[in-house]
Amino acid sequence: MSTPGVEVAAREVEEFQRAVATLRTAVARVIVGQQPVVDAAITTLLAGGHLLLEGVPGTGKTLLVRTIARSLALQFARIQCTPDLMPADVVGTPWVDEEGGRRTYRFRPGPVFAQIVLVDEVNRATPKTQSALLEAMEERQVTVSGETHRLPEPFFVLATENPIEMEGTYPLPEAQLDRFLLKVLVPSPAAAELEAILDRTAGEAAPEAGPVLDAARVRAMQTLVRRAVLGDRVRGHIARLIEATRPDGPNPPPLVRRFVRYGASARGALALALAGKAIALAAGRPQVSRDDVRGVAHAALRHRVVLNFEGEAEGVTVDRVLDEVLGHVGAG
Repeated sequence: MSTPGVEVAAREVEEFQRAVATLRTAVARVIVGQQPVVDAAITTLLAGGHLLLEGVPGTGKTLLVRTIARSLALQFARIQCTPDLMPADVVGTPWVDEEGGRRTYRFRPGPVFAQIVLVDEVNRATPKTQSALLEAMEERQVTVSGETHRLPEPFFVLATENPIEMEGTYPLPEAQLDRFLLKVLVPSPAAAELEAILDRTAGEAAPEAGPVLDAARVRAMQTLVRRAVLGDRVRGHIARLIEATRPDGPNPPPLVRRFVRYGASARGALALALAGKAIALAAGRPQVSRDDVRGVAHAALRHRVVLNFEGEAEGVTVDRVLDEVLGHVGAG
């Protein structure tokens, strides 16, 4: 039995695929290479989630976020995280307006009140400030002084973190990590890509992206993603993948049994489903395949599987564990 809902028309799929191709082309005018990272960002946006980018400085993470914002004609804001950043600096603060002899309480929105929010070096913010993002990312709203304020739609958070510089950082807790639909590792550019970057950026004028989609179109595409078909076999495959990441499951693979402390949550299953739907539609198909799910499994689960002390001491990576999980469940 397929997922209930209105059948996705072939015309809608074609328009979705065309829009994604147009967006990719616009981003490629500025960003050299990094196609898997660009695709992950587009997938996350269209699935209605948030993205965590991990990479060393200078790999173009900030430029990628700015380029996507310009290509989509969405309101953009940047939050540069530092240890002295306060929650009010993120969500906003109430203030008193005494103009005309009358005292009026007003709310001054923080930078989180944008459609695309870059949270740069998120692990440099204190846990108290990190937690201020939780409600915004999960509920699409913030509460200040007992008053709730809705965030604009679409709302897309892209956070970056530096994996090699640990001094002055605060590791993201599991509850915060679980709010990100995908976590993508951003590689350093190869020699050929470095030459292309120099050609584009060391000249008189660096290329810029122009708007190709607006907010209304993005929201319509996000709605269509929810309507894509997730068949019973694919749904069962997702459930088996999630179960195989849990050491207390009925038949975990050896690496999971030995080195994993906690497996993926139910949000991991939802991430696989939504990302798979977006990938299928971008490929021109209204129905998700198991290959769509398996192809995004590392990005959807690497931040949701927690290694135990033995795994960390042995130098085991979560990606290696996920490789074994995929082999254990199998594509058949």
